[in-house]
Amino acid sequence: MSDTTSPTANWSYPTIIKFGAGRISELAEACSAAGMSRPLLVTDKGLAGLPITAATLDLMDAAGLGRALFSEVDPNPNEKNVDDGVKVFRDGGHDGVIAFGGGSGLDLGKAVAFMAGQTRPVWDFEDVGDWWTRADADAIAPIVAVPTTAGTGSEVGRASVITNSETEEKKIIFHPKFLPAQVICDPELTVGMPKPITAGTGMDAFAHSLEAFCSPHYHPMSQGIALEGMRLVKDYLPRAYADGSDLEARAHMMSAAAMGATAFQKGLGAIHALSHPIGAIHHTHHGTTNAVVMQAVLRFNRPAVEDRLARAAAYLGIEGGYDGFYAYVGDLNRSLAIPENLTALGVTHPDLDRLTTSALADPSTGGNPIEMTAENTRALFEACL
Repeated sequence: MSDTTSPTANWSYPTIIKFGAGRISELAEACSAAGMSRPLLVTDKGLAGLPITAATLDLMDAAGLGRALFSEVDPNPNEKNVDDGVKVFRDGGHDGVIAFGGGSGLDLGKAVAFMAGQTRPVWDFEDVGDWWTRADADAIAPIVAVPTTAGTGSEVGRASVITNSETEEKKIIFHPKFLPAQVICDPELTVGMPKPITAGTGMDAFAHSLEAFCSPHYHPMSQGIALEGMRLVKDYLPRAYADGSDLEARAHMMSAAAMGATAFQKGLGAIHALSHPIGAIHHTHHGTTNAVVMQAVLRFNRPAVEDRLARAAAYLGIEGGYDGFYAYVGDLNRSLAIPENLTALGVTHPDLDRLTTSALADPSTGGNPIEMTAENTRALFEACL
């Protein structure tokens, strides 16, 4: 975009966020404000049996909201999980969803609230053009989101990533009313996260801010949020990783997660375009996959982002411009025990042609600062192995 052009853009920013330790106690008020009296708590299988979930169900019960739970959610949720959740929602006569958990629980909870009142299949609402206008907006149930990790930022997003179990493709389902009515960000809920999840989700937050910062689209508000989001990860992810009970570090990482997802309204790029098909086909952890491919994508995008990342490095207190930033990412990955490459992550015998086709079909490609082609994308996958 030249300086002589008057920029034009459409912007919409997040929702009500109740942030701070212990604020899960305000869950009943948040449900009431959202207009729900019979919520369904949606979370993933791993969280269902944990004390934080039991305590949240107790809070619901004490407030007269019942203790309905749906937890048949896979790590990469698919349309079968959506259908099962919608059936429980309808059969139980629920009037809203508490989306509780990491990316999978949040995405699935949002999708259940969205699909509960629709008659068309979920794939009719993929993030393509104006497909979202096909939905009956008045039939979308309200959502209160409660993140328990600090990475995806799905709690402030207008989309869900759902895997098509037949084609093994991750699809982004979009509607403005996916955005939760209220969010409770309570860092105490993240204290029990194991080290590998702390690392993977933290690097997901970093990837969101990094890709938004490098995206060529016009969004100065996102640009500022992305820069500060990267700083919070740089300063606090090593602390949260070293000591999971460090509540200050956990809180700042929770902010960084919401900031990354807010910032990526400006666009994502090749990191996510590669990570989505790898996760769908090889069932890898999304944030960890982002971290594994990050340096290869930085090399790929260098001609377009060298100056921009030199400015970011200066703000972040990293010496050496682009080269210093690149080295920092490698050092950070090693300090978090991130696998060195996709092979070490468990991606063996990949079908590179299939991965390349899926990556180029991913909406994230549109935000990459260098145009992705069949040839350079395949080479990029090879560089990650």
